Amino acid sequence: MIVNDINVTVNGLSDVTAHEVENYIAYIEGQTHEKLDSLSITGTDDGRVTLGYEMRQPKFERVRRITGYLVGTTDRWNNAKRAEEHERVKHGLH
Repeated sequence: MIVNDINVTVNGLSDVTAHEVENYIAYIEGQTHEKLDSLSITGTDDGRVTLGYEMRQPKFERVRRITGYLVGTTDRWNNAKRAEEHERVKHGLH
């Protein structure tokens, strides 16, 4: 089942409601301060549940050092800074 755009798998339990799943999601996200990607809820013999989960991968932006500045992109640079970047000497590895 899909709850709040999270793929949820329920094993060994037939009476789990969407509201219970939302509570498990809120608990895990509250503890980890990250968003869930998937959740597995498995019933145990003693009436408890085991929660298995994977977190969403955060968006990663590459940061480079160009002309003395740490930047992700150069799209917000003015013409003078773009010219400086264009004219710089690039050192390669041999």
